[in-house]
Amino acid sequence: MTGTRSSSGDRPCRACGASLHRSVADLGLSPLANAYVPADRAHRGEMFHPLHAYVCEACYLVQLEAFETAEAIFSDYAYFSGFSAGWLAHAEAYVAAMQARFGLGPGSRVVEVASNDGYLLQYVVARGIPALGVEPAANVAAVARARGIPTEVAFFGAETARRLTAAGHAADLMAANNVLAHVPDIHDFVEGFRILLKADGVATFEFPHLLRMIEQRQFDTIYHEHFSYLSLGVVSGILEAHGLRVFDVEVWPTHGGSLRVFACHASAAHPATPAVARVLAQERAGGLFEPAGYAAFAEDVVAIKCATLAFLADLRLTGETVCAYGAAAKGNTFLNYCGIGPELVRAVADRSPHKQGTLLPGSRIPVVAPDALLALRPDYVLILPWNLKDEIASEMAAIRAWGGRFVTAIPRLTVF
Repeated sequence: MTGTRSSSGDRPCRACGASLHRSVADLGLSPLANAYVPADRAHRGEMFHPLHAYVCEACYLVQLEAFETAEAIFSDYAYFSGFSAGWLAHAEAYVAAMQARFGLGPGSRVVEVASNDGYLLQYVVARGIPALGVEPAANVAAVARARGIPTEVAFFGAETARRLTAAGHAADLMAANNVLAHVPDIHDFVEGFRILLKADGVATFEFPHLLRMIEQRQFDTIYHEHFSYLSLGVVSGILEAHGLRVFDVEVWPTHGGSLRVFACHASAAHPATPAVARVLAQERAGGLFEPAGYAAFAEDVVAIKCATLAFLADLRLTGETVCAYGAAAKGNTFLNYCGIGPELVRAVADRSPHKQGTLLPGSRIPVVAPDALLALRPDYVLILPWNLKDEIASEMAAIRAWGGRFVTAIPRLTVF
């Protein structure tokens, strides 16, 4: 696994169409990160696909080759946003800030794309602002509808946007949190925003920042559901191709370091803020727009794998036990790349009842409720969603009663 050119064949960039050759990280073969295995299917096989990130040397979009359609991945989905207290607080604060900044009220309309279980729109509805969610996973959308949040079950793009516009759903504010990276046809997706957004409306896009991924060696955020790995520079170019422009950007600590990008129609009156130029300068300084900026990433990924396996193997040989917390997609990438199974990590706890009682894809580690993990009294708890380590360490503080300790592996192995 190197950062040099690959002769693996011609793959077109999903943003500009140029051929992809430069490898960022080759993580081997892996199943879909959210394809949890029901216990009664434990004896059956799974489909594994190459997990290999490339960077386009023409436009610098970091991306994966698509091996599954979005329909296969997202039509029935295991991720529910409403089980993280920290993320709910982030969503509630967003709604309050957007209402204050853009004067949203009963005469406005908010549309969230990839609205999941209504985790964000519940705060919009509570403020008396008309809202509509667009969510492709019918099982997740059903939860939102049960909460009284109008939700359209559909994949978003130009066709869906035209239909919603004709139905009177043109939006003053459109929100797209952690979905821009999930769409294989990024141009069709962004075109939908141009169509559905009112003339003076605002669209916000939140996504993990590629700069943080490279700097902090967050290779576990690479998984098949994430088709693209995004920078402000690349996103600005894609938006501009559809008559939209970025006028502001905020930096957030969520998901290990994210951007919230504010966009409007090119002709809208929203003035640009200095933050846009500042973040673009940081990306240039971080090497995101030159091939050499990606050279060291792959070797450091190997070093993280080796350090983790050595640590877990030593614990196994000395009779100490390890469990994990957080049946998150990033954890599944990490476990499968490192080759960690139940012989090294006995179980993984997760608050979501939709995951409890299943096996993690690939590694086949059983998923249990947090109380069941405490009953196992592990000596160490490996926190897989390291971006939530403080929240998880607080929730699972009871392990300290018998001398248990917490572990994170990224950007380097840390025991605390």
